[in-house]
Amino acid sequence: MSVEVKAKKANKQGGLTETIRIVIHALILAMIVRVLFFQPFNIPSGSMKPTLLVGDYLFVSKYSYGYSKYSFFNLNLFNGRVWASRPKRGDVAVFKLPRDNKTDYIKRVIGLPGDEIQMRNGVLYINGVAVPKQRVEDFVTTNYTGHRVRIPRYEETLPNGVKYFVLDSDQNGSFDNTNVYKVPANHFFMMGDNRDNSTDSRVQYAVGYVPFENFIGRAEIIFFSADQYWSLFAPWRWISATRWSRIFHLVR
Repeated sequence: MSVEVKAKKANKQGGLTETIRIVIHALILAMIVRVLFFQPFNIPSGSMKPTLLVGDYLFVSKYSYGYSKYSFFNLNLFNGRVWASRPKRGDVAVFKLPRDNKTDYIKRVIGLPGDEIQMRNGVLYINGVAVPKQRVEDFVTTNYTGHRVRIPRYEETLPNGVKYFVLDSDQNGSFDNTNVYKVPANHFFMMGDNRDNSTDSRVQYAVGYVPFENFIGRAEIIFFSADQYWSLFAPWRWISATRWSRIFHLVR
């Protein structure tokens, strides 16, 4: 074998080794970012409309509330949280469903430890005080038959000044009138913005109060969004089915 052929073979092997090394380093870096900093989630249901829509893909900051065992693929490394920072009222947060400690849920933080939460005639009360609820323009969407539907939309303002929109599709919904919920220590009361179509802390047997340990992180930004017509196998729909206006939209 000539010197030139040997040199070419060595260069080829060296190039392959370098490519493998770069890929491994990139995978390690991506895993570190996912475990410690930002984790992607997608929205599978309409319980957080109008804030989040089915087909939204977002990043959740895992460092916002510190870390628990649920931050590390449910590995039983420790109990409680390290570098803990308590969720703020109004945060949109991802957490593990207390019923199984496996299923990811996303809702809004409404009640803090020690709070009393109640719904009266569709109005939210925190510690006996009604949360201001102002009627705004309707939320317009498309139902499963393809027809446009208008849903009453309201703006709520929490005691700490956080504002957001909620939907009220049923004026006499199942959880528009409730008993008083007393939030236990180290737990939080979570609610969906689509008030009549959300299984949340109001449904005690399904969700109930969420332990601080179960929090994964705070929803930060939508990095991609597409409607039901978007498909990886239908590239001719990629442009029309993408919700361009929602990309890089901050979650509030």
